[in-house]
Amino acid sequence: MKLAEALQARADLNRTIDQLRNRLVNNALVQEGEEPNEKPSDLFREFNSSVKQLQELIARINLTNCAVKVDGKTLTEMIAERDMLQKKIDVYKNVVNQASMNTHRATRTEIKVLSTIDVRSFQKDIDKMSKQLRELDNMIQQTNWTVDLI
Repeated sequence: MKLAEALQARADLNRTIDQLRNRLVNNALVQEGEEPNEKPSDLFREFNSSVKQLQELIARINLTNCAVKVDGKTLTEMIAERDMLQKKIDVYKNVVNQASMNTHRATRTEIKVLSTIDVRSFQKDIDKMSKQLRELDNMIQQTNWTVDLI
């Protein structure tokens, strides 16, 4: 199994577990004399099995991410770099959006509001980081489809 397939399976298991949780909650109470739509014991058995599968899959994914290296970095390091790059981009974009707001003054006596940053320079930084992010994410995705799960 390729790492990318394991990541998809992880997402599927997470969805299954969420659905089972909802089904368990929906079948936890019934009126006296009524039967639940589904047996909680069957649902719990399926839920526990899914949780166990997910735990094993996550461990294998994490082991693979720590073992596989691309350009001298493990996938774990690359994922952390990607996540932090995305955080930086988000903050930069928020600051640039705020600094780019124009306030119009009706008269000269109204308070003038000025940007405290060089918006153009920050936008160039955002563009560079966005390109880095795309390239890094592409490298991670490519690796996910070529690497076998440990």
